[in-house]
Amino acid sequence: MNAAGAAGLGDLGDGTYRNPVLAADWSDPDVVRVGDDFYLTASSFGRAPGLPLLHSRDLVNWTLIGHALERLEPAEAFAAPRHDCGVWAPSIRHHDGRFWIFWGDPDHGVFQVNSPDIRGPWSAPHLVKAGKGLIDACPLWDEERGEAYLVHAWAKSRSGVKNRLTGHRMSPDGRELLDEGRVLVDADHIPGWFTLEGPKLYRHDGWFWILAPAGGVATGWQGAFRSRTFHGPYEERVVLEQGDTPVNGPHQGGWVSTPSGDDWFLHFQQRGAYGRVVHLQPLHWGVDGWPVIGADGAPVDVHKKPDLPPQPVSAPATDDDFPGGRHGRQWQWSANPLDGWATSHAADGLRLACVRSADAHDLRRLPHVLTQRIPLAPCTVEVGLRIDGTAADAGAGLAVLGDAFSWIGLERGGDGTVRLVHRFAESVAERERDAERPRPAPDGTARLRISIADGARCRFSADTGDGFRPSGQVFAATPWRWVGALLGLFATAPAGRGGAGTALFTRFRITSPQ
Repeated sequence: MNAAGAAGLGDLGDGTYRNPVLAADWSDPDVVRVGDDFYLTASSFGRAPGLPLLHSRDLVNWTLIGHALERLEPAEAFAAPRHDCGVWAPSIRHHDGRFWIFWGDPDHGVFQVNSPDIRGPWSAPHLVKAGKGLIDACPLWDEERGEAYLVHAWAKSRSGVKNRLTGHRMSPDGRELLDEGRVLVDADHIPGWFTLEGPKLYRHDGWFWILAPAGGVATGWQGAFRSRTFHGPYEERVVLEQGDTPVNGPHQGGWVSTPSGDDWFLHFQQRGAYGRVVHLQPLHWGVDGWPVIGADGAPVDVHKKPDLPPQPVSAPATDDDFPGGRHGRQWQWSANPLDGWATSHAADGLRLACVRSADAHDLRRLPHVLTQRIPLAPCTVEVGLRIDGTAADAGAGLAVLGDAFSWIGLERGGDGTVRLVHRFAESVAERERDAERPRPAPDGTARLRISIADGARCRFSADTGDGFRPSGQVFAATPWRWVGALLGLFATAPAGRGGAGTALFTRFRITSPQ
């Protein structure tokens, strides 16, 4: 099966779809329609490039078309991995002929970027409001009144405040806020509500609407709030919750309408090591004017597709031949990249420098790890590797990265020979250790494989010329704090002087069982 199949397609090919429609960690999705096209962005935290941009014409089949944030700002804060920081819960809108994306960085404040074209170029990040704990920002341009607004939530870990939503009047150019802000919703005053966050701000039927989740990432529900005026008071209702379904914590996403006026809601579900996968729910407005999401407020599994022109079955790419030494859009560095980590060349294959680092023993601390998301469906991951690293202990490999990690790859020994190594580190460990005794790799090449079963249970193996042989024990992938586990390619060497050589990766593939 091809890469799209490995990604877990939602389109069933018979006019229906099955959730999730994006079966990987596209965390905290938001969506906008411009003409016949739908665009989605998601949290990218500390990885670069950030703010992924996905495109669809039917809300079921999606492709990754780029990123809106080339590097995170302030740059010095993201020179090293910060997996739970950076871009939290962005909002994407289209206004005055431009695309706008706002997000909250919990350590720095509310930022925005904008562009007349979804494919860019995008403006440099602009700090709209500085401050600690400002997260999940969303703008609204009220076309009827010619005014602009912004709402955001709070991270208690930085501000000491949570469970409330704050609103501001905003300049129409989206560059500054015009007041100090007022609390629009304080969920401490709503019995049973906690961890209110992730607001999305809309105007509909003469009301200001805030769609916002509460109750926690894995266990919560989707709320709706409405008021005749922006500053409230707001009344609330739960509009989506797990009910009798297996879909835990269904919440935090965006509402969008089709050209014919049908309404849909895209939201996430927390799936452990796989991160936050994306579901599509029908939405209609009840006789009392409140939104009804899913099947009477519970998430659907299989449903009729939106009434839109048929589209090719697709999913965000995973496979990569690295043409000309360039990696595809699906890859992100663990931090802001530096020149020289990867080098272009005439042939196919990704050539990574064996970057010297005092943290070479712990992949979680290395910024020069190239990552992509793990598919939800069982799959097999393979890549070819040749080690050209010349320094002792220079190595490279294929990894599963999370709070714990494991990798298999090649390393040059002190005697100049190349060996196959398999190492891991538990979440509480400060450095890796062997998962299997090293074995010779006479040609300095290997084909590396990770078979990922249900529950993100990973079995490593490698072919160094005599067929694939299993290595080590089964490794259960773990998420980071807010991020699902990631697949990673890396090349590194211990701290020292001088260049340490390179590693060449070829023919990266993710396939599903037949």
